[in-house]
Amino acid sequence: MDKNDVEAQAASKPAPPRAPSEVSAPGIMEEGEIVILTNEDNIRIRRKTDKTILAILTWVYFLQVLDKGVLGTASIFNLQEDTGLVGSQYSLVSSIAPIAQVAWQPFSAWLIVKVPHRILMPSMVLCWGVAAASTAACHSFAGLVTARFFLGLFEAGCLPLFTIMTGQWYRRVEQPLRVSIWNSMNGTATMVASALSYGLGHIPSDVLKPWQIIFLVVGLVTIISAPFIYWKLDNDITTARFLTEHERRQGVERLRANQTGSSSYDFDWSQVIEVALDPKSWLWIVMALLPNMGSAMTSTFGPLIVKGFGFDAYETSLLNIPFGAMQTIVIVAGCWASYKLKLKSAILIGFMIPVVVGIAILYALPHNQSNQGPLLLAYYLCAFLFAANPLLLSWVVANTAGAAKTSVTMALYQAGTSAGALSGPLLFTSEQAPSYRPGIRAVLGLFIALVGCVVIQVLNLAWLNRLNKKKRVRNGKMADVQDKSMTHGFETDGKVQDPAPVEAAPFVDLTDRKNDEFVYVY
Repeated sequence: MDKNDVEAQAASKPAPPRAPSEVSAPGIMEEGEIVILTNEDNIRIRRKTDKTILAILTWVYFLQVLDKGVLGTASIFNLQEDTGLVGSQYSLVSSIAPIAQVAWQPFSAWLIVKVPHRILMPSMVLCWGVAAASTAACHSFAGLVTARFFLGLFEAGCLPLFTIMTGQWYRRVEQPLRVSIWNSMNGTATMVASALSYGLGHIPSDVLKPWQIIFLVVGLVTIISAPFIYWKLDNDITTARFLTEHERRQGVERLRANQTGSSSYDFDWSQVIEVALDPKSWLWIVMALLPNMGSAMTSTFGPLIVKGFGFDAYETSLLNIPFGAMQTIVIVAGCWASYKLKLKSAILIGFMIPVVVGIAILYALPHNQSNQGPLLLAYYLCAFLFAANPLLLSWVVANTAGAAKTSVTMALYQAGTSAGALSGPLLFTSEQAPSYRPGIRAVLGLFIALVGCVVIQVLNLAWLNRLNKKKRVRNGKMADVQDKSMTHGFETDGKVQDPAPVEAAPFVDLTDRKNDEFVYVY
């Protein structure tokens, strides 16, 4: 195939399905074709991908966290009084977004497979930006609930879509660090929301309330971002406009070792059944639920707990700013360690140990001024819990293959995350103030259970690897295969690795359970 033929094929419409023996990377490579990829090529393509795809993921995730979290910072500017909220109505306004996310996940899983990412992502961003800006026009409980419901609805696909995209654009060894970068926007957006609300809240206006200005500004920034995202985003590596034709072919080869298949717009319902029958899928959901239930201790009741140490309201606000910074540091550090050591389970357990220690101290020590130092240290140790989500996300996507299976698994993971965010605050009641010891005790149990689930999942993945090893032997292949997706480079001792012909299997839409060459990672 000469260069002109390749370019014509890449620009043409998708060809009709071919026989299995002819399947390869769709629209760009032929089966049996040899593609040489050096370590310099690998690094160059990865950097180009970071500058476009990772930059978009990071910015959009920042907007998502900011638009969702600005409710708390805006509420200090008399939001409840101006909209006539009474009783538990403010709590319901806060919790309606995760309720919408849980309800929307089945349809979200279908959309992620059927709608090209270049269309889906900017559409989601535009719609939740409109919902965020519309909050400024709300003057009642009904209006706020409606606006927040649609905000949660359109944000529902954000986490599964971002995780799937990270798996499609990066090798498995590279995924934890990239997940940590866009997921670290949780801490960054928390700090920015506080600073932004403080500044915008001081704008004098006879027309708009301070909280209305805040919602209007963050919503408009999100709306303006939508067309830019559509302009810069590409659907997959085979159509990446920021790469040359030759680099796209090398990019496909770069990702071949992932064994997670190619992009597919056919929703295979048999893969949905496989998700339901796969024990590790349900373990992922439980592991998503536990830390997000526990995070309510810091996200919702953290300031109240710190105030119970004997600090006043202003000191409490200041002391929570470095806590947001610690979130960012912990997320990046955890995924960087996972990237360097090529481990996820061990790093996850290691980062949960400080959380267990911190919660145990908060439970054991009396909450008073004489224990302010140890209690504050214990509270900051709890920031390590924010390493759980990005590590789990990269672990899930690295151990799941098949377009529909991955989409459904991530939708279920998001449902577990939302269910945790919804139910976590229920562990705490106003009667527990100021120490909230019953709620803290429950959270301690959650993180101990999380460590236990990680151990069980590791044993399950080891068993699945043994099953695949036996399958390879029965199919006449070598029992042991090298997982090249977990190596850091493509070059050894200055020599280019021997090029291998493009194989069909890595690009077919196979699930991890049906691909005997899939290697589960721990």
